[in-house]
Amino acid sequence: MNKILIIDDEKEICESLKMILEYENYYVDYSTNPDTGLKKIEEQKYDLLLLDIQMPQMSGFEILSRLKEKKINLVVIIISAHSSIDNAVKATKLGAFDFVEKPIDRDKILISVRNALKTSELLKENAKLKKDLLEETGILGESRQIKNILETIKRIAPTDARILITGENGTGKELVAKEIHKYSKRSDKPFVEVNCAAIPNELIESELFGHEKGSFTGAMQKRIGKFEQANGGTLFLDEIGDMSPQAQAKVLRAIEDNKIERVGGNQKIEVDVRIISATNKNLVTEIENGTFREDLYHRLNVIPLEIPPLRERKEDIELLSEFFMRKICEKNNFPLKTIDKDAIEILKNLPWTGNVRELRNLIERLAIMIPGELITAKELSKYLPVSSAIHDDFLNITNSFQEFKEKAEKAFIEKQLENNNWNISKTAEALGIQRSHLYSKMKKYGISKN
Repeated sequence: MNKILIIDDEKEICESLKMILEYENYYVDYSTNPDTGLKKIEEQKYDLLLLDIQMPQMSGFEILSRLKEKKINLVVIIISAHSSIDNAVKATKLGAFDFVEKPIDRDKILISVRNALKTSELLKENAKLKKDLLEETGILGESRQIKNILETIKRIAPTDARILITGENGTGKELVAKEIHKYSKRSDKPFVEVNCAAIPNELIESELFGHEKGSFTGAMQKRIGKFEQANGGTLFLDEIGDMSPQAQAKVLRAIEDNKIERVGGNQKIEVDVRIISATNKNLVTEIENGTFREDLYHRLNVIPLEIPPLRERKEDIELLSEFFMRKICEKNNFPLKTIDKDAIEILKNLPWTGNVRELRNLIERLAIMIPGELITAKELSKYLPVSSAIHDDFLNITNSFQEFKEKAEKAFIEKQLENNNWNISKTAEALGIQRSHLYSKMKKYGISKN
């Protein structure tokens, strides 16, 4: 539903336009005070602004100038009784889309609004494309695990099946969800994200389902929730394991009925959304602990998709490192920097508890802190992540790179053995080596369970 804001000092004009536009199924808000209107624009997202020129506190031209200064890309239609060529030219130079004379002609304003909203959609699409070019998009990797995930995405994306993505923090669950949406039949519709862990429990229902004006303290106006915003598209519920039990019950009902009800409202609103969920928690354990609904789990987990940690696909580390380095250097106008082979080998042997996110942060640190265009193993050792399983003595190596690499490899093997409860077969598979090779490494480094 498109959101329109009206700023006009005449309340009758605002209410008349509101009635006309709401009849056409637009969400309409208005303000008779320009300062209040500007605050609304800064605090909320609108698709269109209908703006009067002559107002006692501040003219429409001043508001247009402020929007331009703040780089707020909002399509604006000027509505004014003071029509003149000079005013029209001035408004156009300040970025106005159209100029409609008062008294308002219903058909004319509706045509102008429809055209303006089409322009608004194009601007948003262009902005998104530009953003996508700057951000790391797509899933990179040459490992068997990543190839399997990409094949699975292409198989499940065209369906409307609900998907539960699991994996450690930083593995790229959000990226996978976006990739599924990109290849889905809903790709031209919204992809709306909700981080359930970042929203206080008392606000999560309002965030998801919206609320009616006056439904609780601080609800000064009606709010459209994420379910409605995602109508026709995809709703990504990140960190679903942190959702409150009350919100879980409402989400379950929404899935079953394909209808939602705003907080404080009694109207059933039909919604058509595909739900993709993600969590770093074991939801089966959460169900046993009584913190997650089993019936909701089965609704969300139609297709499970587990994202492996970076340490289990270390053959992707070189490709990812080169990609991040290129993007970071381009973004900061640095000469392209190269990581030498010995340094790459060190990166491959780190435990990466923060996964791909941690790797990207380290590459950015290297790109900024190391002045030369070649990053060596010795330089890398100064900037290793604190979260790694490599102890402080690794950072004080004075003997040789070989000693550093051996210590790193020993620490990594020990960590993998612990992760797999000292099961040799599973550990060898996780490391991508033969059991006999693992036994040789354990003997070489004196690794034993006791």
